[in-house]
This record gives sequence, C-alpha cells and structure tokens, in this order.
Amino acid sequence: MTSAPAPRELLLDLYDAAIGAVHPRNLVQDYLPPPPTNGRTLVIGAGKGAAAMAQAVERSWQGPLSGLVVTRYGHGADTQHIEVVEASHPVPDDAGQKAAARMLEMVQGLTADDLVLCLISGGGSALLALPAEGISLAEKQALNKALLKSGATIGEMNCVRKHLSAIKGGRLALACGKARVVTLLISDVPGDDPRVIASGPTLPDATTSSEALAILCKYRIEIPKSVLVHLQSPASETPKPGDARFEGHSHHVIATAQHALEAAAAKAREAGLTPYILSDGIEGEARDIGLMHAALARQVLTRGQPFQRPCVILSGGETTVTVRGNGRGGRNVEFLLSFAQAMEGADGVHAIACDTDGIDGSEDNAGAIYAPDSLARANAKGVSGKHLLANNDAYSFFSALDDLVASGPTRTNVNDFRAILIL
Repeated sequence: MTSAPAPRELLLDLYDAAIGAVHPRNLVQDYLPPPPTNGRTLVIGAGKGAAAMAQAVERSWQGPLSGLVVTRYGHGADTQHIEVVEASHPVPDDAGQKAAARMLEMVQGLTADDLVLCLISGGGSALLALPAEGISLAEKQALNKALLKSGATIGEMNCVRKHLSAIKGGRLALACGKARVVTLLISDVPGDDPRVIASGPTLPDATTSSEALAILCKYRIEIPKSVLVHLQSPASETPKPGDARFEGHSHHVIATAQHALEAAAAKAREAGLTPYILSDGIEGEARDIGLMHAALARQVLTRGQPFQRPCVILSGGETTVTVRGNGRGGRNVEFLLSFAQAMEGADGVHAIACDTDGIDGSEDNAGAIYAPDSLARANAKGVSGKHLLANNDAYSFFSALDDLVASGPTRTNVNDFRAILIL
C-alpha cells in the first residue's frame, strides 16, 4: 500500500482520473458501426463533448465521411472532414439556431443505404436551438433563463425544451428519412436515460406537451402567448416510443457519471485509501446536498459510521440552484460553500466539487477545493461565507482563497463530481 499524496494533490488526481475515464478519445472507437457498403456517412451532433467526439471519429473511421457538430464556445477541436460550429450555452444564441437549421437541411434526401452517426453529449439542448414554428429565439432564450434560475431538474427542463423545438425530442431522427441512425451519447443526466440527454434529438420521447406546460406552471414561469398556443396544439407533441419510423436505429451510452466515479475510486485505492461511491445520480438544491454530505462526513469523523477513516466518499449527479442573489456562482461551488459552512473547520476533512465539463455554471472555473482551514483563512481576509452563500456568490469565496479549480474545457460532460477525503 502506497502512502497518499497531499490532500489537495490527491483530490485533483481523483478529478483528473474521472475526466480521463469519460473523455471521447478513450471511448468512441469501441462503439463505431461499420461504414455503409454503398451509401454515405454523415456525422451530426451537439453538446460540450461533440467536437472531441467528432475528432475521435475521424481518427478511427475507415472511409469517407462529412458532417456538422455544434459545441459550446471554447470547446472546439481540430477536425478535417466534420465541421465544428461553436455556440452559446446555457442560453442559446443565433449561432446555435443557424447550426440546427443547417443540420436539418443536411439530412434531407438520405436513403436506406446511408448512415447517420449522431454524437450527443450534455449541453446539446441549448446548443441545438431551433424553436418550433411560431416561437421566436428571444422567447426561447427568456424561458431558458427562467428555467435555469427556477431550480428545475434537468429532466424537467429538457421536457419543456423538447416540446418547444423543431429538432429535439426525436425530430432530428425523423428528418433523416430512411437512413440508419446510430447515436453515441455521453450522459450528463441522473439515471442516464438517453431520451433525456440533450433532449434526445434522435430518440422517441415519452413526455407530453401537457407535462411541459405543467412544469412551466409549477415554477411560476411567465408563458408567452405564442408558447401557450403551441403547447396546446397537437403540433407540439413529440414522436413516441413504439413509433415505426425509429425501427433500425440504435444508440449507445458510452460514458456516464458512474464510469467517472469508478475511475476515481480506482485512483483512491492506488493511494492506499478506501473509496465509497455514495451515488452517481444525486439531485436537489446544491446547498442542501452540501449539508447532507457534511452530515455524513461528521458521522464518519465522530462515530466511524457508516465508513471507517481514512476514506474517500465519491458522488455525482446534477444538483440545481434556485437563484435568489446576484453573485457569481455555480452548482459545485455552492455545494462546497454550504459543505464548508456545515463542517465548521473540523480537522481531517478535505473536499473537491467540480463540473466534469470544466465549467461550473457560466464561470471560468470547474469548481473548487475545500480544506479544514478554509473558513479561518476566509475570516482572516474579512470574507463572510454565510453572506456570500446567501447571495449565490460562492465563486467569490473560493476565489479569495485561491482555491478555485480552473481546468478549462474538458470536452466531455458527465456532470457533477464530488470527492470528500476524510483522514
């Protein structure tokens, strides 16, 4: 058994191991279908990992191909035959709308001899933005912003997005006509339901327009008249499971949060520590999940239950933040500041919380690191964690301590990654 590195170094090593396990360059080649015998191969896709997935396809593909994928600004990759377009996330923009329209045009006229390889990863909902007829991009942007601030789950947000879209919720696959569609997905959603990832542009959808309307009402989001009319129209309904038009299509979820957590667990064992994977699908308010993790850490510290220390507790999923303040935040730093407040500087506990795409919310950091002396160092600088948490400003807390994790875009995305080290 080897001795463990310093806590900060170890936590960063765990995060790096998690990212490496779910990066497209290490996965895509194992899931590629054989090239068509007579037809053409068209590659399309969307998401924060779409460009890296396209690059991985080009490196392994035997035969001609062409296509278009759309990814977040700064998440591109060098490709030779597949065009990469960058657009806005989490709020869609005109670049994403134009890319979606072009994608629909590209798949027109395909035959049963042709293959469509669709590369999907988290973030694709915002990046592949093509509002349904009668709904403007501005209206969809406003609804998207409201949903992001509301605390709605990713499943709820994507239900709404599907029913306001001309391309999501299976519609892109139907546009491919008789061509065989093979979809490779990197999951950023708890449960790894492929129909939820990026709002399932190539998969049938079991949700309904009435459910989408109920979600908007649940969170008291103002509904424009055009959106209300659309959701009450049969035209808003998505193609459902069992639809014969999806016969012959296939999909593969090639990377998940569980894969990332298992890789981090293996890295912890190499360091001589016992890892415990709490869950790969935790949802809820980030600050509440922070309190829950802190309670668990305290139980281990003081009772030796349910785990013996030294150990590493790992978890993933997608928390949410109901925005009430006007600070700089993100799900992972909000979780970590809530955790820090609850731990009150208890000795022997260190933690990291990062988004696996390298961007926590809309900021320039992946997340942050917590140490037993974090609160004391903040107090010495006159920084109030309690005040900043109330203002959704956890970024400023960890920035003042120089404890932000700035990995840059990772070009993959399986959502939240958390590791609690208890010595």
